[in-house]
Amino acid sequence: MKKVFLIMLLVFISFSVEAQQDAQYTQYMYNTIGINPGYAGSRGALSILGLHRAQWVGLDGAPRTQTFSAHMPIENSRIGLGLSFVNDKLGPVSEQYINLDVSYTIPVSEGAKLSFGAKLVANFHKVDLLNETDGYSTNDILQTNVDRFNPNIGAGVYYHTQKFYLGLSVPNFLATEHVDGVSLSKAQERMNFYAITGYVFELSDKVKLKPAGLLKYVEGAPLQADISLNAMYNDRFRLGLAYRWSAALSGLAGFQINQQLMIGYAYDWDTTDLGQFNSGSHELFLRFELFNHKENLISPRFF
Repeated sequence: MKKVFLIMLLVFISFSVEAQQDAQYTQYMYNTIGINPGYAGSRGALSILGLHRAQWVGLDGAPRTQTFSAHMPIENSRIGLGLSFVNDKLGPVSEQYINLDVSYTIPVSEGAKLSFGAKLVANFHKVDLLNETDGYSTNDILQTNVDRFNPNIGAGVYYHTQKFYLGLSVPNFLATEHVDGVSLSKAQERMNFYAITGYVFELSDKVKLKPAGLLKYVEGAPLQADISLNAMYNDRFRLGLAYRWSAALSGLAGFQINQQLMIGYAYDWDTTDLGQFNSGSHELFLRFELFNHKENLISPRFF
């Protein structure tokens, strides 16, 4: 395992990481605020979510991500507000994001809305390579630590009805250079482009089916595609499958405990060569919602 981690570390440092990606989620359909600021306030409630992702379990230095977010509509206005915190760690590299999201929603037809969102981002990026990592000294690779603050901005548009949604977004417009002055490399974040969509089919009074998809593109990296199919029974039990193109196959499960509280879990089977060195990825989230007093405590929504 240590040998595999050292290889990952050397690859990370020795090449220009110009295709660096944002934090990755299997249950992106429940964490849409992390992808598209236009989603802020769209649930008509104060929606609070906590998520933990442990990727490539069993591999030393593998990615670990924690997310906490809250968003809500502003009463008697078309404005939505959101605040989120992301902690992302890969080996000696750690990043923290504080995001402020603002949306403005326009009714475009009966039952259909179009939301425009803006995102303000505070990014704290740290690389600690002067200390020994899992018994491997990295002093000969990088002669200084990195500790930087990078502001950023993003935007998104989100169209939604009771059964359909479509969103386009760029969470980070500014390219930020994290490591320079190093003979081997530099690391640079580029814009990540997202497209998300989903539709809810009501098969019966108790069974709903929702196919969903996500496309993600960053310059210098292959187009990433995630597709999923989730079923909801009696507005409480959710089961689904997801596939990340040429990367992972996932199983998803969720339970709506009551009108306000939902718990969800996903497990990824790695389909790449790296799969032989790890036992998969786990993702767990908990969502709590306080409905607006003008709402009639609607049945739990699928998105």
